[in-house]
Amino acid sequence: MSNKNLIVIVGPTAIGKTSLSIELAKELKCEIISADSRQFYREISIGTAKPTDDELSQVNHHLINNISIHDEYSAGKFELDVLNCLEFLFKKSDYAILVGGSGMYIDAVCKGIDLIPSDNKIRELLNIEFSENGILPLQEELKEKDPIHFSEMDIKNPQRLIRALEVCRKTGKTYSSFRKNKAKKRDFNIIKIGLFADKEIIHNRINKRVDLMMQYGWLNEVNENLNYFHLNALNTVGYKELFKFMNQEITLEIAVEEIKKNTRKFAKRQMTWFKKDEEIKWFNISETEKVLKSIKSQFN
Repeated sequence: MSNKNLIVIVGPTAIGKTSLSIELAKELKCEIISADSRQFYREISIGTAKPTDDELSQVNHHLINNISIHDEYSAGKFELDVLNCLEFLFKKSDYAILVGGSGMYIDAVCKGIDLIPSDNKIRELLNIEFSENGILPLQEELKEKDPIHFSEMDIKNPQRLIRALEVCRKTGKTYSSFRKNKAKKRDFNIIKIGLFADKEIIHNRINKRVDLMMQYGWLNEVNENLNYFHLNALNTVGYKELFKFMNQEITLEIAVEEIKKNTRKFAKRQMTWFKKDEEIKWFNISETEKVLKSIKSQFN
Protein backbone atom coordinates (compact mmCIF):
# COMPACT_ATOMS: atom_id res chain seq x y z
CA MET A 1 0.00 0.00 0.00
CA SER A 2 2.94 2.35 -0.64
CA ASN A 3 0.60 4.49 -2.75
CA LYS A 4 -1.75 4.94 0.19
CA ASN A 5 -1.49 8.03 2.37
CA LEU A 6 -2.59 8.78 5.92
CA ILE A 7 -2.74 12.52 6.60
CA VAL A 8 -2.49 13.29 10.30
CA ILE A 9 -3.79 16.65 11.55
CA VAL A 10 -2.77 17.60 15.08
CA GLY A 11 -2.72 20.63 17.34
CA PRO A 12 -4.10 21.96 20.62
CA THR A 13 -7.76 21.84 21.54
CA ALA A 14 -10.05 24.43 19.91
CA ILE A 15 -7.47 25.29 17.21
CA GLY A 16 -9.75 24.32 14.28
CA LYS A 17 -8.63 20.79 13.41
CA THR A 18 -12.16 19.58 12.65
CA SER A 19 -12.99 22.25 10.08
CA LEU A 20 -9.63 21.83 8.29
CA SER A 21 -9.96 18.04 8.20
CA ILE A 22 -13.45 18.28 6.66
CA GLU A 23 -12.29 20.76 4.02
CA LEU A 24 -9.30 18.55 3.19
CA ALA A 25 -11.41 15.37 3.10
CA LYS A 26 -13.77 16.97 0.59
CA GLU A 27 -10.84 18.05 -1.55
CA LEU A 28 -9.24 14.58 -1.53
CA LYS A 29 -12.57 12.69 -1.56
CA CYS A 30 -11.66 10.62 1.48
CA GLU A 31 -12.88 9.91 5.02
CA ILE A 32 -11.87 10.94 8.54
CA ILE A 33 -10.85 8.96 11.62
CA SER A 34 -11.04 10.70 14.99
CA ALA A 35 -8.00 10.58 17.27
CA ASP A 36 -9.67 12.38 20.15
CA SER A 37 -9.67 10.07 23.16
CA ARG A 38 -12.94 11.52 24.49
CA GLN A 39 -14.99 11.56 21.29
CA PHE A 40 -15.07 7.75 21.33
CA TYR A 41 -17.70 7.80 24.10
CA ARG A 42 -21.30 7.92 22.95
CA GLU A 43 -22.73 9.26 26.25
CA ILE A 44 -20.76 12.52 26.21
CA SER A 45 -20.89 14.87 23.24
CA ILE A 46 -21.14 18.52 24.26
CA GLY A 47 -18.12 18.53 26.58
CA THR A 48 -15.99 16.62 24.08
CA ALA A 49 -16.62 19.07 21.21
CA LYS A 50 -17.60 16.34 18.78
CA PRO A 51 -18.23 17.41 15.18
CA THR A 52 -21.77 18.71 14.75
CA ASP A 53 -24.45 16.71 12.93
CA ASP A 54 -23.94 19.02 9.96
CA GLU A 55 -20.17 18.38 9.94
CA LEU A 56 -20.68 14.62 10.29
CA SER A 57 -23.08 14.67 7.35
CA GLN A 58 -20.52 16.33 5.07
CA VAL A 59 -17.82 13.64 5.42
CA ASN A 60 -17.88 10.11 6.82
CA HIS A 61 -16.24 9.99 10.28
CA HIS A 62 -14.99 6.90 12.10
CA LEU A 63 -14.29 6.11 15.77
CA ILE A 64 -16.75 8.65 17.10
CA ASN A 65 -19.47 7.30 19.44
CA ASN A 66 -18.02 3.83 18.97
CA ILE A 67 -17.79 2.82 22.65
CA SER A 68 -19.47 3.48 26.01
CA ILE A 69 -18.02 5.29 29.03
CA HIS A 70 -18.41 1.90 30.76
CA ASP A 71 -16.08 0.16 28.29
CA GLU A 72 -12.36 -0.23 28.77
CA TYR A 73 -10.29 1.27 26.00
CA SER A 74 -6.61 1.89 25.42
CA ALA A 75 -4.12 3.26 22.93
CA GLY A 76 -3.31 -0.35 21.98
CA LYS A 77 -6.93 -1.09 21.10
CA PHE A 78 -7.13 2.20 19.24
CA GLU A 79 -4.10 1.23 17.15
CA LEU A 80 -5.80 -2.00 16.06
CA ASP A 81 -9.13 -0.27 15.40
CA VAL A 82 -7.51 2.37 13.21
CA LEU A 83 -5.44 -0.15 11.24
CA ASN A 84 -8.57 -2.22 10.58
CA CYS A 85 -10.43 0.93 9.56
CA LEU A 86 -7.61 2.00 7.22
CA GLU A 87 -7.60 -1.38 5.51
CA PHE A 88 -11.24 -0.73 4.63
CA LEU A 89 -10.81 2.97 3.72
CA PHE A 90 -7.78 2.42 1.50
CA LYS A 91 -9.84 0.10 -0.70
CA LYS A 92 -11.96 3.12 -1.59
CA SER A 93 -9.39 5.90 -1.70
CA ASP A 94 -5.66 6.56 -1.73
CA TYR A 95 -6.14 8.90 1.24
CA ALA A 96 -7.48 8.92 4.78
CA ILE A 97 -7.29 11.58 7.46
CA LEU A 98 -6.53 11.03 11.15
CA VAL A 99 -7.39 14.10 13.22
CA GLY A 100 -7.22 14.86 16.91
CA GLY A 101 -5.26 16.15 19.85
CA SER A 102 -4.54 12.92 21.74
CA GLY A 103 -0.82 12.53 21.18
CA MET A 104 -0.45 9.05 22.63
CA TYR A 105 -3.23 7.68 20.43
CA ILE A 106 -1.78 9.31 17.33
CA ASP A 107 1.66 7.88 18.13
CA ALA A 108 0.05 4.45 18.56
CA VAL A 109 -1.10 4.61 14.94
CA CYS A 110 2.01 6.21 13.44
CA LYS A 111 4.68 4.38 15.43
CA GLY A 112 2.91 1.44 17.04
CA ILE A 113 2.59 0.75 20.72
CA ASP A 114 4.52 -1.62 22.93
CA LEU A 115 2.71 -4.61 24.42
CA ILE A 116 2.52 -3.78 28.12
CA PRO A 117 0.98 -6.05 30.80
CA SER A 118 -2.37 -5.14 32.33
CA ASP A 119 -4.43 -6.22 35.32
CA ASN A 120 -8.04 -5.09 35.72
CA LYS A 121 -8.18 -5.90 39.45
CA ILE A 122 -5.10 -3.80 40.21
CA ARG A 123 -6.47 -0.97 38.06
CA GLU A 124 -9.80 -1.09 39.89
CA LEU A 125 -8.00 -0.93 43.25
CA LEU A 126 -5.92 2.03 42.07
CA ASN A 127 -9.07 3.84 40.93
CA ILE A 128 -10.58 3.33 44.39
CA GLU A 129 -7.40 4.63 46.02
CA PHE A 130 -7.50 7.68 43.75
CA SER A 131 -11.16 8.44 44.54
CA GLU A 132 -10.51 8.12 48.29
CA ASN A 133 -7.07 9.68 48.67
CA GLY A 134 -6.57 11.91 45.63
CA ILE A 135 -3.72 12.08 43.15
CA LEU A 136 -0.76 12.89 45.43
CA PRO A 137 -0.19 9.34 46.81
CA LEU A 138 -0.20 7.98 43.24
CA GLN A 139 2.38 10.55 42.18
CA GLU A 140 4.61 9.73 45.14
CA GLU A 141 4.39 5.98 44.52
CA LEU A 142 5.27 6.30 40.84
CA LYS A 143 8.14 8.70 41.59
CA GLU A 144 9.58 6.05 43.89
CA LYS A 145 8.94 3.02 41.65
CA ASP A 146 9.64 4.50 38.21
CA PRO A 147 11.43 7.89 38.38
CA ILE A 148 12.23 7.78 34.65
CA HIS A 149 8.60 7.56 33.54
CA PHE A 150 7.59 9.98 36.30
CA SER A 151 9.94 12.62 34.88
CA GLU A 152 8.59 12.20 31.32
CA MET A 153 4.82 11.92 31.79
CA ASP A 154 1.98 14.28 32.65
CA ILE A 155 1.85 13.56 36.38
CA LYS A 156 -1.44 15.46 36.72
CA ASN A 157 -3.21 12.87 34.55
CA PRO A 158 -4.64 10.24 36.93
CA GLN A 159 -5.38 7.76 34.13
CA ARG A 160 -1.74 7.71 33.03
CA LEU A 161 -0.55 7.43 36.64
CA ILE A 162 -2.90 4.54 37.31
CA ARG A 163 -1.84 2.74 34.13
CA ALA A 164 1.86 3.05 35.01
CA LEU A 165 1.34 1.92 38.60
CA GLU A 166 -0.81 -0.98 37.42
CA VAL A 167 2.22 -2.30 35.54
CA CYS A 168 4.64 -1.61 38.41
CA ARG A 169 2.48 -3.45 40.93
CA LYS A 170 1.70 -6.37 38.65
CA THR A 171 5.23 -7.06 37.41
CA GLY A 172 7.52 -5.57 40.03
CA LYS A 173 9.25 -3.82 37.14
CA THR A 174 9.11 -0.22 35.93
CA TYR A 175 6.58 0.88 33.34
CA SER A 176 9.41 2.50 31.37
CA SER A 177 11.21 -0.85 31.05
CA PHE A 178 8.38 -2.11 28.80
CA ARG A 179 8.61 0.88 26.45
CA LYS A 180 11.01 -0.04 23.68
CA ASN A 181 10.23 3.10 21.68
CA LYS A 182 10.97 1.25 18.45
CA ALA A 183 8.65 2.46 15.69
CA LYS A 184 6.78 -0.16 13.69
CA LYS A 185 6.93 0.04 9.91
CA ARG A 186 3.62 0.92 8.27
CA ASP A 187 2.74 -0.05 4.71
CA PHE A 188 1.28 3.40 3.99
CA ASN A 189 2.76 6.89 3.87
CA ILE A 190 2.20 9.21 6.83
CA ILE A 191 2.04 12.98 6.40
CA LYS A 192 1.77 15.03 9.59
CA ILE A 193 0.27 18.52 9.68
CA GLY A 194 0.26 20.64 12.84
CA LEU A 195 -1.89 23.71 13.48
CA PHE A 196 -0.79 26.52 15.79
CA ALA A 197 -1.68 30.10 16.70
CA ASP A 198 -0.55 32.79 19.11
CA LYS A 199 -1.24 31.88 22.72
CA GLU A 200 -3.80 34.68 23.10
CA ILE A 201 -5.78 33.42 20.10
CA ILE A 202 -5.84 29.85 21.42
CA HIS A 203 -6.92 31.06 24.86
CA ASN A 204 -9.71 33.18 23.39
CA ARG A 205 -10.94 30.26 21.28
CA ILE A 206 -10.94 27.99 24.33
CA ASN A 207 -12.82 30.52 26.48
CA LYS A 208 -15.41 31.10 23.76
CA ARG A 209 -15.92 27.39 23.18
CA VAL A 210 -16.46 26.66 26.88
CA ASP A 211 -19.10 29.42 27.00
CA LEU A 212 -20.83 27.91 23.95
CA MET A 213 -20.76 24.43 25.48
CA MET A 214 -22.53 25.75 28.55
CA GLN A 215 -25.15 27.41 26.33
CA TYR A 216 -25.65 24.14 24.43
CA GLY A 217 -26.57 22.28 27.64
CA TRP A 218 -23.31 20.83 28.93
CA LEU A 219 -24.62 20.95 32.49
CA ASN A 220 -27.56 18.72 31.53
CA GLU A 221 -25.15 16.23 29.96
CA VAL A 222 -23.08 16.15 33.16
CA ASN A 223 -26.23 15.68 35.25
CA GLU A 224 -27.26 12.69 33.11
CA ASN A 225 -23.91 11.04 33.93
CA LEU A 226 -23.67 12.13 37.56
CA ASN A 227 -23.73 8.56 38.87
CA TYR A 228 -20.68 7.68 36.78
CA PHE A 229 -18.31 10.44 37.94
CA HIS A 230 -15.86 7.76 39.13
CA LEU A 231 -15.31 6.31 35.65
CA ASN A 232 -12.00 7.01 33.88
CA ALA A 233 -13.84 8.33 30.82
CA LEU A 234 -15.31 11.16 32.91
CA ASN A 235 -12.22 11.88 34.97
CA THR A 236 -11.23 14.62 32.58
CA VAL A 237 -11.14 18.40 32.20
CA GLY A 238 -14.62 19.91 32.16
CA TYR A 239 -16.50 17.01 33.63
CA LYS A 240 -14.46 16.99 36.85
CA GLU A 241 -15.15 20.67 37.50
CA LEU A 242 -18.87 20.41 36.74
CA PHE A 243 -19.19 17.33 38.95
CA LYS A 244 -17.77 19.47 41.77
CA PHE A 245 -20.49 22.05 41.11
CA MET A 246 -23.19 19.39 41.03
CA ASN A 247 -21.91 18.13 44.39
CA GLN A 248 -22.09 21.71 45.75
CA GLU A 249 -18.33 21.90 46.31
CA ILE A 250 -17.91 25.05 44.17
CA THR A 251 -20.15 27.60 42.44
CA LEU A 252 -21.00 27.33 38.75
CA GLU A 253 -19.06 30.50 38.00
CA ILE A 254 -15.92 29.07 39.63
CA ALA A 255 -16.43 25.74 37.83
CA VAL A 256 -16.58 27.44 34.43
CA GLU A 257 -13.48 29.53 35.13
CA GLU A 258 -11.65 26.39 36.31
CA ILE A 259 -12.62 24.60 33.09
CA LYS A 260 -11.22 27.42 31.00
CA LYS A 261 -8.00 27.58 33.01
CA ASN A 262 -7.46 23.80 33.01
CA THR A 263 -8.27 23.56 29.30
CA ARG A 264 -5.66 26.22 28.56
CA LYS A 265 -3.13 24.19 30.57
CA PHE A 266 -4.17 21.07 28.65
CA ALA A 267 -3.61 22.87 25.33
CA LYS A 268 -0.11 23.82 26.47
CA ARG A 269 0.66 20.18 27.33
CA GLN A 270 -0.62 19.09 23.91
CA MET A 271 1.74 21.50 22.16
CA THR A 272 4.66 20.32 24.32
CA TRP A 273 3.95 16.74 23.21
CA PHE A 274 3.57 17.51 19.51
CA LYS A 275 6.59 19.82 19.31
CA LYS A 276 8.81 16.84 20.09
CA ASP A 277 7.77 15.24 16.80
CA GLU A 278 10.09 16.50 14.07
CA GLU A 279 7.93 14.93 11.34
CA ILE A 280 5.13 17.46 11.87
CA LYS A 281 4.97 20.35 9.43
CA TRP A 282 3.45 23.35 11.21
CA PHE A 283 0.98 25.92 9.82
CA ASN A 284 -0.70 28.91 11.39
CA ILE A 285 -4.50 28.54 11.49
CA SER A 286 -4.73 31.49 9.11
CA GLU A 287 -2.93 29.45 6.41
CA THR A 288 -5.66 26.99 5.42
CA GLU A 289 -5.02 27.41 1.70
CA LYS A 290 -1.29 26.92 2.27
CA VAL A 291 -2.02 23.61 4.04
CA LEU A 292 -4.08 22.36 1.11
CA LYS A 293 -1.41 23.37 -1.42
CA SER A 294 1.35 21.78 0.66
CA ILE A 295 -0.47 18.44 0.84
CA LYS A 296 -1.44 18.48 -2.85
CA SER A 297 2.16 19.22 -3.85
CA GLN A 298 3.29 15.98 -2.22
CA PHE A 299 0.99 13.93 -4.44
CA ASN A 300 1.68 15.63 -7.77
